[in-house]
Amino acid sequence: MTSEAIQKAVHALSDARHPIALTGAGISVESGIPDFRSAAGLWSKYSPEEYATIEAFHADPHKVWTMLAEMVTLVTQAKPNPAHVGLANLEEMGKLHTVITQNIDGLHQVAGSHHVIEFHGSTASLSCLSCGYMTGRDTVSVEQLPPTCPRCHSILKPDVVFFGEPIPWDAHQAAMEAARTCDLLLVIGTSAMVYPAAAIPPTAKDCGAKVIEINLEPTPLTHHVSDLIVKGSSGEILPGMVKELRRLTHP
Repeated sequence: MTSEAIQKAVHALSDARHPIALTGAGISVESGIPDFRSAAGLWSKYSPEEYATIEAFHADPHKVWTMLAEMVTLVTQAKPNPAHVGLANLEEMGKLHTVITQNIDGLHQVAGSHHVIEFHGSTASLSCLSCGYMTGRDTVSVEQLPPTCPRCHSILKPDVVFFGEPIPWDAHQAAMEAARTCDLLLVIGTSAMVYPAAAIPPTAKDCGAKVIEINLEPTPLTHHVSDLIVKGSSGEILPGMVKELRRLTHP
C-alpha cells in the first residue's frame, strides 16, 4: 500500500526530528471498541447526560456502574490492532516520540508504546473519591458491582474523565508541551471536535509543526489545519507507513 499520500507522509516522518501522534476513538474501532458516539456505541444505549457526567456518578453511582461495567468489559476484552502496533513500531524505530491518546483502553501500551499520555484517563485503575484509595482494574470483579473502597466503603470510580471533570493536570500539561515542541503531528482516528483535546493540532500547527491527518472522514482540521490528508483505515495505513519507512531507511 504505497499511495502518493502515504509516500508523502513517510518522507515527512523520515525528515522529522520530534514527531508525535494524537489518537482518538477511530483507532480502536478495529479492536472491537465502537466509538461511543457511533450507532453501535455506548451513547446509543446510555444517555451521556444520565450516565457519563460526574454529577450523575455522585447522584446515583449504582446506576452509572451498570454502564461502566459494560464499558470495562468491552475494554478488557479488546486487543491491539495493526494501527496500535504500527505506532509502537514507529517509536521503536525512533520515528515517534509520544502518543497523546483520547482513548481510555490502554491498547497503545499493550501494543508496545512506552511514551503515552492518556488525556482522558484510563480504565486500568479505580479511585475512591472519598479517601483517595487507588487500586488496579484487575482487583475488581464486574460481577460484584458497584466496587467499594476497602478503607472507607465508598464506591470506587474508574480513573477516566467524566463530563464535567477537568483533564488531569499532568496529562494536560504534558500534551500541550508535546504539541508546542513537536515538528510533526500525526492525527489518527479523531473527530477533532472534543475540547480541550481538539486544541492540540492547531497548537502544534501554530508552533510550526506539520500536521498529517489519517482519518476515514473529513474533520474540522481537514481544510484548515492539516497539511496532508491520508484517507483510509489506520489499521492499513500505519503498517503500510512502517513498511515503507523501513524500506526507505534500509534499502
